Amino acid sequence: MHTPSLVGWLLVLLCAATGGYCLTRSRSGSPAQRVTARCEALMAVGMAVMALPASVVPPPAWSPWVFTAVFGATALWALVRRHPHHAVGALAMVYMALAMVGMPDMAGHPAAGMAGMAGMAGMTHSAPAGVPLLTGLLLAYYAVYVLAAGVRLVPGDAGAGPRAVVGAERGACAGPPVVLRACQVAMGLGMLAMLLAL
Repeated sequence: MHTPSLVGWLLVLLCAATGGYCLTRSRSGSPAQRVTARCEALMAVGMAVMALPASVVPPPAWSPWVFTAVFGATALWALVRRHPHHAVGALAMVYMALAMVGMPDMAGHPAAGMAGMAGMAGMTHSAPAGVPLLTGLLLAYYAVYVLAAGVRLVPGDAGAGPRAVVGAERGACAGPPVVLRACQVAMGLGMLAMLLAL
């Protein structure tokens, strides 16, 4: 990713914390909630690893292929289980992993996919990786997803005044399901940041 080190570390922290929470949630709740929590945890941990700043932790040359295999299988599983959002997320991870194949490393050396441009190693400007149209579609999907999921976090009686909000906080908004939804919003924001950094 083309991000400053601080942004990369903030993404790692956000995604790792989300993944940790989702892993703890995967032990309780209904079977459907546990499956959702496991999918979210896998996605969050994968995003945390992918967001590690390459200037500090250089990724091995084979890492994009591991991401592609793991998240390709996850996308297939999500499609079979009829979880379209998880399938889109896993396919977005595959897309970002494949875009990493053609990106130059942090030392300015071209990656394996750019061997013909070895004489341009000193350039500081890097072109965006990936297909701009597909990146734009994924950005639009995640922007709509984050807004819709964020609206669902607002208590139902938010327009009725402070007393109604306090009462709603004790009811529907109190407890782990709301935190899980907030984690989903945070992961959507993380995915937006990662796609913007391509």
